[in-house]
Amino acid sequence: MTTRRAVLGAGAALIAGGQALAASPAYPKIGKIRRLSPELDAILDVNAPIEQIADGVTWAEGPAWHWESKSLLFSDVPGNVMYRWAPKTGKTVFLQPSGYDGPPTKIFREAGSNGAIITLAGELVIADCGNRGVAKVDLATKQKTVLASTYKGKKFNSPNDLVEVRDGPLKGSLYFTDPPYGLEGLDASPAKELSFNGVYLLRPNGEVALIDDTLSFPNGVGLSPDGKRLYVSISDPKRPVIMAYELGGDGLPKSSKVFFDASELLKAGGPGLPDGMKVDAKGNLFASGPGGIMILTPEAKLLGVVETGGPAANCAFGEDGKTLFLTSNHIVARVRTKTSGLAW
Repeated sequence: MTTRRAVLGAGAALIAGGQALAASPAYPKIGKIRRLSPELDAILDVNAPIEQIADGVTWAEGPAWHWESKSLLFSDVPGNVMYRWAPKTGKTVFLQPSGYDGPPTKIFREAGSNGAIITLAGELVIADCGNRGVAKVDLATKQKTVLASTYKGKKFNSPNDLVEVRDGPLKGSLYFTDPPYGLEGLDASPAKELSFNGVYLLRPNGEVALIDDTLSFPNGVGLSPDGKRLYVSISDPKRPVIMAYELGGDGLPKSSKVFFDASELLKAGGPGLPDGMKVDAKGNLFASGPGGIMILTPEAKLLGVVETGGPAANCAFGEDGKTLFLTSNHIVARVRTKTSGLAW
């Protein structure tokens, strides 16, 4: 943590805005926590309040906690805006446009940035849905550096979410998903150059390796604490599942299987589909699914669901590592946990 803070310190004042305002307001309480197993009690208090900290977003996504400025970054993908939230300032615009910044076009249905992470090196990296690539954003200048935009000479569809490899020989590599959600017409878009919707590994040297080209709508992505298992959610009402890939030393899959099938939750009427996810320090998944944020053990046992009352797109740990931030439709919320996020 000391090393991370030293690296991040240079950009902290710039992203923080340097303004001391009034104390945080009392946030409205929403939703509920549905307890499905006593094992949930060690991870989350069923009576913990879910606080709505921001609203007025078209579709909130890509939450990422910036340690030094003590603020949350998140995107409005259709609105093409990245926001910053902090207790003293509330929701403010951080980057606009967050994604596509060219002349008017009818190519996109979602032109903004989507998933985002703060890397171990303290850099903001985004799934730049509107620009159809993965990019690094300088926290001071807000200038972008494209890390990858094509596979075998063809443009990506619209990168959606990403996760960083935190240790080992692949440290600093990124896994990311590339569904067609950003394109008007989805798979039928004339702008779609690839014949599939892929999951990829982006190595630090810029090499892009294909992980899977068989998924209909790959979306959220996560890694187990030891980095040996990759999780990928499929946001398809016909197959609402989370996949698990056992990875070899080269970062490529040795095998894959359905980790969790959310079909029954969807049939029960829960809003939303498998989407973004995060993993805690013990390997539990906090994953979007029908009803809200599902809490799953590494053995795929569903312990409970954090329900906001609407579909949940993604989540991220922040503050001291024991606050879970949730992006849910037009709002952003938070809830305290007993567990810590993997980054902590």
